[in-house]
Amino acid sequence: MNTSPEHPASYWYVDDDARSTSVMEAMRSYRAAEVAMRRRTQQSMDMGENELLVLRYLARAQLRDDRVTPVTLSRYLGITSASTTALLDRLEKSGHIVRTPHPRDRRSIVITSSAKSDDEVRHTLAAMHDRMMAVVRDMSADDRTTVIGFLDAMREAVDQIDA
Repeated sequence: MNTSPEHPASYWYVDDDARSTSVMEAMRSYRAAEVAMRRRTQQSMDMGENELLVLRYLARAQLRDDRVTPVTLSRYLGITSASTTALLDRLEKSGHIVRTPHPRDRRSIVITSSAKSDDEVRHTLAAMHDRMMAVVRDMSADDRTTVIGFLDAMREAVDQIDA
């Protein structure tokens, strides 16, 4: 492997193609920044990763007008129903979610985020979202298409389970 200044060594990618390696390094750097941002958000909102994932999931579901049940959240998070119940208990106690009876299934409930939760998330993340949207708005239509295609292909690459 060439480790000259033009071709820096990468601890993971055994490839002399500096252009490809530089893209992967940029992805790694972005992921690290996003993890750090999530950690800061968790600390500022006094929540764990799963609590934030639930609030984000509920926000997207609300935009689609989808009903979310505890079973839906258990599957999404990959946790047991007992763990989901404990998580929802914490979120309800802190005023971040509301549980209501399911309109068609008497045995189930629907989970929605509270107005308090929506306001808190918006307040905590609004400036960052504005900065991110400014980056996207400055892109050409072709650049957006390229980035979306790249990210979709990367998602598919990491979603595959190796035998």
